[in-house]
Amino acid sequence: MKKTFLKVSTTKALGLVLCLAALPLATMVSGCAGDRYHQSTGQVIDDEGITMRVKSALAGDADYKYEGVQVQTFKGTVQLSGFVNTHAQKGRAADLARGVENVRDVENNISIKD
Repeated sequence: MKKTFLKVSTTKALGLVLCLAALPLATMVSGCAGDRYHQSTGQVIDDEGITMRVKSALAGDADYKYEGVQVQTFKGTVQLSGFVNTHAQKGRAADLARGVENVRDVENNISIKD
């Protein structure tokens, strides 16, 4: 009877260890994939690069300064928000963002100061 009990306990323990060991692997595999509402790891990296290039393009513009404009990117779509002084500045910011490599779309939510 002792051997049977020991065999069952060992089998259960081994099964528990295998399940616990498989959990991080399953998390890593499913954690890297993106869907409609979540980015994959690669998309996060790509979007961070796009955001930095858009910010650089805005900062490098000779005509306007865009200190009050925030830039966020999700799956290649750039969202501009914040405040500028004129409609021309708002349009120019969107044009600069569209000119950046790998930008799929621009949502221009910049507001004009009154």
